[in-house]
Amino acid sequence: MAAIVTGLIPILRTAVDATATYKCRSLWFGLLCIRLVVLFFAELPFSKLDTDFTCNSSTPDVCTKACFNERFDKPMMVAWNFMFVVVVISVLLMELFTSHLRTMAQKRSFRMKADEKPEAQGTEEAQGTEEAQTVATTEGRGKMIIDLHKDRGTVGFYLLSIALRILVEACFLFLLLYWNLHALRDEHTCTREGCKYVCILRAAPEKRMSIYALASISGMIIACSVLFCIYSIVHYLCNA
Repeated sequence: MAAIVTGLIPILRTAVDATATYKCRSLWFGLLCIRLVVLFFAELPFSKLDTDFTCNSSTPDVCTKACFNERFDKPMMVAWNFMFVVVVISVLLMELFTSHLRTMAQKRSFRMKADEKPEAQGTEEAQGTEEAQTVATTEGRGKMIIDLHKDRGTVGFYLLSIALRILVEACFLFLLLYWNLHALRDEHTCTREGCKYVCILRAAPEKRMSIYALASISGMIIACSVLFCIYSIVHYLCNA
């Protein structure tokens, strides 16, 4: 439990203490937290996978390990954690781009303050018009709001980060359903030369339930991402 709390703290802190925000930002960080919690509990049944795997072998130290490697020949928990890291990177891409927009807006603001003249009322009105046309606007306590209506490039980068997330989650679903789930059947007949024994995996239904839980949250993220992509294309690009 300490590990999951340690993982949630920086995600929640980043989501709450941000100096800039954009459409559906809280949703993506919320899904990251849910995914981390599900990943933590899904890995619990696999903590002693090697001891849960037994064979009717008279030489357990040799044939049992050989049969274990034959059955679990695809990556599992390390691949799950790596996929989660890539999902976090897809979210941080938009955070880095938002930080870039905020820096550019601050430089523009400093330049305007340095060039403004008290007697030039017309200049101030022109600057006000220019500020209204920028992508990033500031509201309340200096928090910047990214307006996706004003720049197609920003919308395109946002959609690119979401498309990367969809691709990663689709690969994760393939890994779960076609690699890992197949290895979690109740009984396995080892085909290694000299080790043709029947092997049993303890608590196989519980382990399969972990796969289903991870696949469900991954499918939910894909559905949310696809719906938001459709909404963004229709709302920000087609109606621009």
